[in-house]
Amino acid sequence: MSIKLAVLGCGLRTPLLLHGLAKATDLAVSEITLFDKEPVRAQMMAALAGPLLQGTNSKAIVCPTLESAIEDASFVINSVRPGGIEARARDERLMLLQGYAGQETTGPGGLAMALRGIPVALEQAHVVERRAPRAWIVNFTNPAGIITQAIAQHSGARVVGICDTPSEIFHRIAWALHEPHENLVCDYIGLNHLGWVRQVLLQGVDVTQVLLNDDALLRRLYPAELFAPALIRQLGLIPTEYLYFYYAQSQAVHNQLAAGATRGEELAQMNHLLIAEIQSHLEAGHPHHALDAYRAYLNRRNASYLRLEAAGESALAQPDPGWDPFEGETGYHRIAVDTIRALSGTRPARLVLNVLNHGACPDLQPADSIEVPCLVDKFGPRPTATGPLPECIRGLVIAVKNYERYAIRAALENSAELAAMALLANPIVGEWKPACDLIDALIESDPRHLGYLRPAAVPVPVSV
Repeated sequence: MSIKLAVLGCGLRTPLLLHGLAKATDLAVSEITLFDKEPVRAQMMAALAGPLLQGTNSKAIVCPTLESAIEDASFVINSVRPGGIEARARDERLMLLQGYAGQETTGPGGLAMALRGIPVALEQAHVVERRAPRAWIVNFTNPAGIITQAIAQHSGARVVGICDTPSEIFHRIAWALHEPHENLVCDYIGLNHLGWVRQVLLQGVDVTQVLLNDDALLRRLYPAELFAPALIRQLGLIPTEYLYFYYAQSQAVHNQLAAGATRGEELAQMNHLLIAEIQSHLEAGHPHHALDAYRAYLNRRNASYLRLEAAGESALAQPDPGWDPFEGETGYHRIAVDTIRALSGTRPARLVLNVLNHGACPDLQPADSIEVPCLVDKFGPRPTATGPLPECIRGLVIAVKNYERYAIRAALENSAELAAMALLANPIVGEWKPACDLIDALIESDPRHLGYLRPAAVPVPVSV
């Protein structure tokens, strides 16, 4: 049976997804519909799809409406950014001026992104309910855990959240050990962008302590010096890179100030230049040259990942290392295709996904989204039981999940005060007046997307 796949939000990850689908010949994807609220972006991606889908039975079609894109789809890839990269850059500068690291998915920046994204994601989910009720939403809209939980709790659509962060750390562990990735099984626990590896099995043998006891191996796990080996050993867990913004928030602020920019500001500049270059090549009838420019952009972007926050190094100064990012072992397109393949029943798999807890982690509520290994097949994802959270991370995970619940409530109830409560619960902020000041500043900076927030009419409870 052929598959229709809808792509909602045609950002700069779309060519990677198209490439991944073209290589997945076992999936029989016949139609890929593209929808973006800025039609020119969807049209650009359709033009790039020509060479990427060449030689396959797949075709990419630009759809004028959300409904026509979703109609009768089997899978809906949701990857939207309301406000665009400009909103991210604006948020991150505002955060930095307020004394917090500018980051799009953690802290105040993550809340701003969630408050923009939740209404859009729910609008899309309700269309899926009506036009493609059997479809799976494969959510990549960030913050992925919050958006996935909002869709699962407040719509009837089937949803699973994906993120390439877990698979990236698994591959880096294999690389550090000089072992094929297929020889390793990693146990993982946490929330989206708040996860840890707690056990590494190499061909069935536990090598976790080998890693923890070797400073050189631990330093090979990250693109920059994010965590002291002594910290990782004391945790007894291997943190993913976004824990840097919790374990080293002040250092991230210092480095961003020293660099004079945030990651979002630099990416906004890089994206603007890339889009102009792609459009120029497409207008000249050279889509392959446009893809060459895209490859060079991805290489510079990937090579500079977290270098600014951890070392104060600008992405704009990074050379193109000359890799082919389309053929990388990890990335958005890999986890997306693996998830679709497993859900379609083509090849069941064990994947780390964002799903509702349903009792897998006893420290969290059943309807909370968690990021854990799941057994995935045509019946859906089933989270594996995690047992109690390790004591050294339990408080942080519970606090961040409390923040996430408030973020969803704030968006659903249009409440600026609930948004402030979210930041009060968030360990990165944790103070009422700064939280209120941040929410006011965010609304003032983006009234188009955040102006729906209003002061709560009733007293806010201390916890949810």
